[in-house]
Amino acid sequence: MAVIELTKENFEPTITGNDFVIIDFWAPWCQPCLHFAPVFEKVSQDFTDEIVFAKINTEVEQAIAAHFQIRSIPTLMVFREKIIVFSQAGALPEEHLRNLITRVKDLDMDDVRKQIEEETQGR
Repeated sequence: MAVIELTKENFEPTITGNDFVIIDFWAPWCQPCLHFAPVFEKVSQDFTDEIVFAKINTEVEQAIAAHFQIRSIPTLMVFREKIIVFSQAGALPEEHLRNLITRVKDLDMDDVRKQIEEETQGR
């Protein structure tokens, strides 16, 4: 699957219908975003069957960007089983993006859910 463009219409179905989604928040005027795009595209080609790679143009989808409090672009956000497990501003080199994917794939999601539950009960 190629990198897809997320909009308010397909955002929720994409997140809820896939176990692993990586989103690149970007804008057409952002030079670091434009430099990161080929890296994102290249890495996406190696994971076509297991990970959805998506982009959100923050100029067009301002409501989504505001909802996730995107203050700097590019910002990379990773969802596993509908849970945000990574969110960080800045373009990643290819090796770091691949390492991030490996770390996220290796997460024990039962443990992640347990940690979230403990944090919310502790408030």
